[in-house]
Amino acid sequence: MTFKHDIKRVGMLFSGGPAPAANAVISAATLNFLNSGISVYGILDGYENLERYSPESPLIDGEHYLCLRRNDVTHIRNHKNIVLRTSRANPGKKITALDDLRDSERNAKLRAVYGAFDSLGIDALVSIGGDDTLKTANYLYRMQEAVPDVRRLAVVHLPKTIDNDYFGIDWTFGFFSAAHFAAAEIRNLGADARSTQVWYVLEIMGRKAGWLTYASGIAGEATRMLSVEDFDADFDVRATAEEMVDLVLAREHDGRRHGIICVAEGLADLLPDNQRPQTVDEHGNIQLGAAHVGKTLAEEMERVYVERTGRGVKVRHKQIGYETRCAEPSAFDVLLGTQLGVGAHRAIVEERLSGHMVSVEKQLELKYVPFDDLIDPETLKTRVRLIERESDFYRLARSLEYQKRVHPEPEC
Repeated sequence: MTFKHDIKRVGMLFSGGPAPAANAVISAATLNFLNSGISVYGILDGYENLERYSPESPLIDGEHYLCLRRNDVTHIRNHKNIVLRTSRANPGKKITALDDLRDSERNAKLRAVYGAFDSLGIDALVSIGGDDTLKTANYLYRMQEAVPDVRRLAVVHLPKTIDNDYFGIDWTFGFFSAAHFAAAEIRNLGADARSTQVWYVLEIMGRKAGWLTYASGIAGEATRMLSVEDFDADFDVRATAEEMVDLVLAREHDGRRHGIICVAEGLADLLPDNQRPQTVDEHGNIQLGAAHVGKTLAEEMERVYVERTGRGVKVRHKQIGYETRCAEPSAFDVLLGTQLGVGAHRAIVEERLSGHMVSVEKQLELKYVPFDDLIDPETLKTRVRLIERESDFYRLARSLEYQKRVHPEPEC
């Protein structure tokens, strides 16, 4: 959709989990808008304060938002913390169909967000976040059709997730920084495993796909990697433990009594119903880490090993999680985040777009993807990009994992 109204004030927010290079996005977008004579309101804490807005409880400068100046966003692109802060507040949580956007009970928090923007005179929204944040951006965009009396607002979204499972973009900012950090952890624990002759099962972040587990495992030289893409049905811990003990015994035969197995936390979502996590956060999101799939697999491996050999084996477990989200941003992620920030300005000011996600292709060339290409029109859920088993990326991981020796090692 082309947005025809004048843009004088832009609101920008970051929502969901942190990601390295977030400030590169915020800085580049802000500087470009300021250079065009457009004011930038940095909304603090995602949607948390917006969804609570009412005329009786107005937004307060410095507490709920910042009027961003050049000095606020200069030399921050490599800072680890997010200058606008973030939260998981989800004002569109009650929306399950487009008709719900007209329902005064279901759209109340979205109406509050619009009221907050109206109070600040905001003409465009730059939304930075993951799949839930993209859904919210789409609701705000669609509300202008469903509820004619809300303020006309250009809505542009920038994709963020260290999980890298976004449709419409090949690599999301922060992914490579997180993978680099996790890979260093894997290498450190690999040295510990060799020194102490033990096995590690490392549970790595990744709610729906295995990109981070696989990238970290490849760079960290893990022995085996497992994610949701490797299972056609439920994640059967016992059957997987049997397979992993086969691996342990094969390596013992080669004189290696150690190894690193990386598993994605998203496997918790494939557990049988009676084993799936029930713990949710304050916003209703299932906490997959509470299932401790890495710990469960490690303990089952120890039991299976004893049953099959009569001997014990030490299998330690560890979660590599939140520390990856605010790792030192890599040069690539800073470049990517900066270009996406520039793209937000170009999408709104030059292309006059609304209802689009900013993306890149080839050598960071900007492109703009309509929300309709990213969101299922029936369920209104965002499409998840899994690793395809036929892809070269998947085959790369498989080719580098430990292989049981079939042929004698060839002579040089």
